[in-house]
Amino acid sequence: MGVVAVITAAGLGLAACGQSSGGGGETIELTIAQNAIAGGKNAAAAQYIADWVIPKFEAAQKAKGKDVTVKFVPSGVDDEQYKTKLSLDLKSGKGADVIDIDGIWAGEFAEAGYIKPLSELVGAEAESWDGWAQIPEAVQAMTEFNGKKYALPVGTDGRVLYFNKNLFAKAGLPADWQPKSWQEILDAGAKLKSSGVPVPIQINAGTAMGEATSMQGVLPLLAGAGGEVQKDGKWTGASQPLKDALGLYQKIYGGGLGDPKLQQEAKGRDKSFQQFAEGKIGILMEGDYFWRGVVNPKTGVAKMADRDQTVGYAMIPAIEPGKGIKGQDFVSMSGGALRTVNPNSKHPKEAFELLAFTLSPEALKEETKDGNVRITPRADVNKEILAGEPLLTFISEKVLPVTAYRPPVALYPQVSVALQEATAAVAGGTAPDQAAADYQKKLEGIVGGAGNIAS
Repeated sequence: MGVVAVITAAGLGLAACGQSSGGGGETIELTIAQNAIAGGKNAAAAQYIADWVIPKFEAAQKAKGKDVTVKFVPSGVDDEQYKTKLSLDLKSGKGADVIDIDGIWAGEFAEAGYIKPLSELVGAEAESWDGWAQIPEAVQAMTEFNGKKYALPVGTDGRVLYFNKNLFAKAGLPADWQPKSWQEILDAGAKLKSSGVPVPIQINAGTAMGEATSMQGVLPLLAGAGGEVQKDGKWTGASQPLKDALGLYQKIYGGGLGDPKLQQEAKGRDKSFQQFAEGKIGILMEGDYFWRGVVNPKTGVAKMADRDQTVGYAMIPAIEPGKGIKGQDFVSMSGGALRTVNPNSKHPKEAFELLAFTLSPEALKEETKDGNVRITPRADVNKEILAGEPLLTFISEKVLPVTAYRPPVALYPQVSVALQEATAAVAGGTAPDQAAADYQKKLEGIVGGAGNIAS
């Protein structure tokens, strides 16, 4: 996905939202902003908005008889700083007309009243936007809070199991491997171990890997066991799905199929990347970033010249067929950014038109050309731009329809750390049931007592 773009106008000395010039409102002035700046952070995104989006949108509006001007507000600071600034802007009635937020912030911002449902701000046009038909329901869910859509999705990603086909061949495993249960993953790990692979299976665990442990580890496993970290306003405690997920960690790290020390090292995740590239890890659970940015033959941090021939990928199975969330056979987790209309905008309908324009097929195809290819939220666009990208096509067509997202609420980051600590305990030898019980105690302290935890 790249860095999530968010915007604040107040910190940049801007007036609150675009306003009409003159007394009669003949010219509509809009502002669109991202955490991007020419010559700096996300420079390509800044150039795309300034050089393509703005002139194209203004021309399209002029063709409809509207005099609309758009101003791009560039910036480039740390994302967490941006979240704080953005919150202050929205709270005080300022900010650009069209803003981007990380999907994980949506619920927190909605609860605070910083963002509003699009149907309230814009009206029926938001619900009838033709792009919704091209966006999988699982991806649409990222835009929703309490059943209402607050934004449009900018992009997303997905998690899969990567495996080394050369190591698989030596272990007598198929090149088109697709496990249908956790036991089949363990069985493959045992064969890899017998054939001499140093680390048969790598699934992120522990606190050193931070959110990577949650997104590429315990959360997909929880989903595969039929559980969600939060559902219907209640947090999941020491449930059977959590015990099952931690049980798989025990079988991997207590059974000699994974390297528990790797989970404790400060640079453990980076080391796992390097070991996979060197043919020392057989199976690794990661996101599409691993394919695009880690083992990429040209630009990767752990380049694999033979990536396209050697690296296979498979969907993450449920513990058993049909036992995943929503009765699914396969699961995944995704992240992503959202783009929405500032509730303080003087021109919410025109702001939504600009927002929708940035997610039109024409705009997304322009944005993702010249080496900037990524998974967009739109199936029609993905089918075209990902034609030469087998892994990204696989995620777009197979994984996104079954994916899930983290709960977009303020307490999630603390809950995530507690989950990471539970996996660290199991990787270090603690029994899964004990680690689950310890997690529930921590969870009660985080979420305000047992009353907020599903029994």
